[in-house]
Parts: sequence; C-alpha cells; structure tokens
Amino acid sequence: MLKKLLPVLMMAMIGSVAANERATVTMGGNPVALSGSLPAVGEMAPGFRVVDDSFTPVALSDFKGKTVLISAVPSLDTGVCALQTKRFNDEVGKFDAHNVVMLTISTDLPFAQKRFCKAEGVENIQVLSDAVWRNFADEYGLLIEDKGLLARSIFIIDAEGTLKYSELVAEVSEHPNYDAALKALQEIAAQSSAE
Repeated sequence: MLKKLLPVLMMAMIGSVAANERATVTMGGNPVALSGSLPAVGEMAPGFRVVDDSFTPVALSDFKGKTVLISAVPSLDTGVCALQTKRFNDEVGKFDAHNVVMLTISTDLPFAQKRFCKAEGVENIQVLSDAVWRNFADEYGLLIEDKGLLARSIFIIDAEGTLKYSELVAEVSEHPNYDAALKALQEIAAQSSAE
C-alpha cells in the first residue's frame, strides 16, 4: 500500500518551485512571483487563520483529527475558480464527513463568498476568506505579488497534521488535477482512519 501511495503523496509541485523555495507561476502566460515559500510535503502543515462568511475566525486546528483538502483559488468571481469550487462541493459527499473536510480559500471578501455560495448552491464544503489577515497566504507562500490573490493550488493534510499532497498549478487560469487530488484524498483518509 505504501509503495502505491508514495508517488501520490510525494507529488512534485506542478508550478516552477521546489518546497521551501520562492515560487513563480504564470497569469495569462506572464510570470508572476509568489511571496514566501511553499510548505514541504512530509512536514507538519503550517497553521493558519481565516474567516467564514460571518467573519468568524477559523483555524486549521479546528479540523484536528480530520483529513483536510484545501482548494486555494484566486477569486470565486472567475470561471475556473467557480468550477473548481463546485467540483469539490460535488465530490465531498463521497467522503465520510466525520473524517474528511474540504475547504476552499480565496482572498474574496466573505460577503462575495456568501453571495457566490448561495447563487451556485455550494453548501457542502466550507468556503473561507483570507482577506482579513492574509495569514493563509503568508503561511503557504501563495500570495501573488502585486495582485493580492492566491495562486491556484491544492493541499491535503492528514489527520495527524502532516502535509501529504501539494499541487501548485503552473498557470493560474488552468484547472488543478482533480483526479489526482481526489485519489490522494481517498488514500490518505483511508490510511488515517486505519491508524
């Protein structure tokens, strides 16, 4: 099982970066730098603080003991981000809610996120805002410099708090590898619940 899972867990970043190095992605084919550095797969996932649609603080530690998939998007007001959020909203029902949680994080204001979720019927995942403190962006090195947006990425953290999967999408306007992320989530959650 571990041999089968290892290539998925140790997936290389798709953007032009190694873990703990400053990243670059493209927007419309033009290179843009990200602030900070990305956390390394295999290490403890950095904690962070964001807010929900009522501006109530939410921390990674609130999901202790669960496998967490984080879907970071630039803005819910764009087509790819909306589709990415709706895709994970549709998929979360296939997982045990006691063991798995899915989050979408963007720098959109909570008001805009709330409108989006109501209009699009997004009710199954938690949509959270990094607009207040930019703490998630800082801890995960995802802030696109001079834009105030998050780079598109997926992270999966196991029930023990270890970062097991990471995908930084090289071109911000492209989709992440949904199938790889969902397969990894299934395997990581199964392994966490077996321990």
